[in-house]
Amino acid sequence: MPALHHGGMHTPHTTSLARVTALLALVFALAPAQAGDTTAASQMQRWSDASGKPVSAERGRVFFTSRHGGEWSCASCHGNPPTTSTRHASTGKTITALAPAFNPERFTETAKVDKWFRRNCNDVLSRECTAVEKADVLAWLLQFDAKNPPQAPKEKP
Repeated sequence: MPALHHGGMHTPHTTSLARVTALLALVFALAPAQAGDTTAASQMQRWSDASGKPVSAERGRVFFTSRHGGEWSCASCHGNPPTTSTRHASTGKTITALAPAFNPERFTETAKVDKWFRRNCNDVLSRECTAVEKADVLAWLLQFDAKNPPQAPKEKP
Protein backbone atom coordinates (compact mmCIF):
# COMPACT_ATOMS: atom_id res chain seq x y z
CA MET A 1 0.00 0.00 0.00
CA PRO A 2 1.34 3.47 -0.84
CA ALA A 3 2.51 5.55 2.09
CA LEU A 4 0.41 8.34 3.52
CA HIS A 5 2.26 11.63 3.52
CA HIS A 6 0.85 14.95 4.71
CA GLY A 7 -2.66 13.65 4.47
CA GLY A 8 -2.43 12.44 0.84
CA MET A 9 -1.51 9.33 -1.03
CA HIS A 10 1.66 9.36 -3.13
CA THR A 11 2.33 6.56 -5.50
CA PRO A 12 5.74 5.89 -7.00
CA HIS A 13 4.32 7.18 -10.31
CA THR A 14 3.37 10.63 -8.95
CA THR A 15 6.69 10.96 -7.14
CA SER A 16 8.61 10.20 -10.37
CA LEU A 17 6.43 12.63 -12.30
CA ALA A 18 7.14 15.35 -9.73
CA ARG A 19 10.88 14.72 -10.01
CA VAL A 20 10.79 14.84 -13.82
CA THR A 21 8.75 18.04 -13.71
CA ALA A 22 11.20 19.63 -11.27
CA LEU A 23 14.15 18.55 -13.43
CA LEU A 24 12.56 19.98 -16.58
CA ALA A 25 11.81 23.26 -14.79
CA LEU A 26 15.47 23.47 -13.77
CA VAL A 27 16.68 22.74 -17.30
CA PHE A 28 14.43 25.40 -18.81
CA ALA A 29 15.41 27.90 -16.15
CA LEU A 30 19.10 27.40 -16.92
CA ALA A 31 18.78 27.25 -20.72
CA PRO A 32 18.83 31.03 -21.33
CA ALA A 33 21.95 31.38 -19.20
CA GLN A 34 23.76 28.91 -21.44
CA ALA A 35 22.61 30.54 -24.70
CA GLY A 36 25.28 33.20 -24.25
CA ASP A 37 28.18 31.59 -22.40
CA THR A 38 30.81 34.21 -23.21
CA THR A 39 31.49 37.69 -24.59
CA ALA A 40 33.47 38.99 -27.53
CA ALA A 41 36.04 40.46 -25.14
CA SER A 42 36.41 37.09 -23.37
CA GLN A 43 36.87 35.35 -26.72
CA MET A 44 39.56 37.87 -27.67
CA GLN A 45 41.33 37.29 -24.35
CA ARG A 46 41.10 33.51 -24.76
CA TRP A 47 42.86 33.66 -28.12
CA SER A 48 45.37 36.26 -26.98
CA ASP A 49 46.27 34.03 -24.03
CA ALA A 50 46.54 31.00 -26.33
CA SER A 51 48.84 32.87 -28.72
CA GLY A 52 51.00 34.40 -25.99
CA LYS A 53 51.03 37.68 -27.95
CA PRO A 54 49.35 41.02 -27.33
CA VAL A 55 46.45 41.82 -29.65
CA SER A 56 46.67 44.38 -32.43
CA ALA A 57 43.49 45.95 -33.82
CA GLU A 58 45.48 47.25 -36.80
CA ARG A 59 46.75 43.76 -37.65
CA GLY A 60 43.13 42.60 -37.29
CA ARG A 61 41.90 45.25 -39.75
CA VAL A 62 44.57 44.35 -42.29
CA PHE A 63 43.86 40.64 -41.88
CA PHE A 64 40.08 41.14 -42.23
CA THR A 65 40.31 43.22 -45.39
CA SER A 66 43.08 41.24 -47.17
CA ARG A 67 42.58 38.37 -49.61
CA HIS A 68 45.52 36.19 -48.46
CA GLY A 69 46.15 34.89 -51.96
CA GLY A 70 42.60 33.62 -52.46
CA GLU A 71 39.42 34.91 -54.01
CA TRP A 72 37.82 36.21 -50.79
CA SER A 73 38.67 38.24 -47.74
CA CYS A 74 36.61 38.28 -44.54
CA ALA A 75 35.18 41.58 -45.81
CA SER A 76 33.93 39.88 -48.99
CA CYS A 77 31.02 38.48 -47.00
CA HIS A 78 30.98 40.53 -43.78
CA GLY A 79 31.44 43.96 -45.36
CA ASN A 80 33.87 46.76 -44.68
CA PRO A 81 33.03 48.09 -42.21
CA PRO A 82 31.34 44.97 -40.77
CA THR A 83 28.60 46.98 -39.07
CA THR A 84 25.52 46.19 -41.19
CA SER A 85 23.84 43.11 -42.59
CA THR A 86 25.37 41.85 -45.82
CA ARG A 87 25.01 38.89 -48.17
CA HIS A 88 27.36 35.93 -48.51
CA ALA A 89 29.53 36.33 -51.61
CA SER A 90 28.65 32.87 -52.94
CA THR A 91 25.30 31.78 -51.47
CA GLY A 92 23.61 35.18 -51.21
CA LYS A 93 22.36 34.36 -47.70
CA THR A 94 21.95 37.30 -45.33
CA ILE A 95 24.73 37.72 -42.80
CA THR A 96 23.98 39.93 -39.80
CA ALA A 97 26.44 42.60 -38.68
CA LEU A 98 29.68 41.11 -37.37
CA ALA A 99 30.87 43.92 -35.09
CA PRO A 100 29.54 43.18 -31.57
CA ALA A 101 28.46 46.80 -30.97
CA PHE A 102 26.08 46.46 -33.93
CA ASN A 103 24.97 42.90 -33.14
CA PRO A 104 25.19 42.06 -29.40
CA GLU A 105 24.62 38.33 -30.08
CA ARG A 106 27.91 38.02 -31.98
CA PHE A 107 30.67 36.06 -30.26
CA THR A 108 28.49 35.06 -27.27
CA GLU A 109 28.42 31.28 -27.79
CA THR A 110 31.82 29.60 -27.72
CA ALA A 111 30.84 26.55 -29.77
CA LYS A 112 29.24 28.69 -32.46
CA VAL A 113 32.20 31.08 -32.56
CA ASP A 114 34.66 28.19 -32.92
CA LYS A 115 32.54 26.59 -35.67
CA TRP A 116 32.26 29.77 -37.75
CA PHE A 117 35.90 30.79 -37.36
CA ARG A 118 36.92 27.29 -38.48
CA ARG A 119 34.59 27.35 -41.48
CA ASN A 120 35.21 30.95 -42.56
CA CYS A 121 38.98 30.81 -42.08
CA ASN A 122 39.06 27.71 -44.23
CA ASP A 123 37.11 29.58 -46.95
CA VAL A 124 39.42 32.60 -46.86
CA LEU A 125 42.78 31.01 -46.01
CA SER A 126 42.34 27.32 -46.89
CA ARG A 127 43.36 26.63 -43.27
CA GLU A 128 42.25 27.45 -39.74
CA CYS A 129 43.06 30.89 -38.38
CA THR A 130 45.73 31.05 -35.72
CA ALA A 131 44.88 32.20 -32.20
CA VAL A 132 46.62 35.53 -32.78
CA GLU A 133 44.70 36.11 -36.03
CA LYS A 134 41.39 35.53 -34.23
CA ALA A 135 42.40 37.77 -31.32
CA ASP A 136 43.52 40.54 -33.66
CA VAL A 137 40.31 40.45 -35.71
CA LEU A 138 38.25 40.60 -32.54
CA ALA A 139 40.35 43.50 -31.23
CA TRP A 140 39.50 45.39 -34.43
CA LEU A 141 35.80 44.41 -34.32
CA LEU A 142 35.54 45.54 -30.70
CA GLN A 143 36.68 49.05 -31.65
CA PHE A 144 33.46 49.76 -33.55
CA ASP A 145 30.98 51.92 -31.68
CA ALA A 146 27.26 51.82 -32.53
CA LYS A 147 26.88 55.42 -31.28
CA ASN A 148 29.51 56.59 -33.75
CA PRO A 149 29.14 54.36 -36.86
CA PRO A 150 32.09 54.32 -39.28
CA GLN A 151 31.84 55.45 -42.86
CA ALA A 152 32.40 52.86 -45.56
CA PRO A 153 35.74 53.29 -47.35
CA LYS A 154 35.48 55.12 -50.66
CA GLU A 155 35.77 53.01 -53.78
CA LYS A 156 38.93 53.50 -55.80
CA PRO A 157 38.26 54.70 -59.40
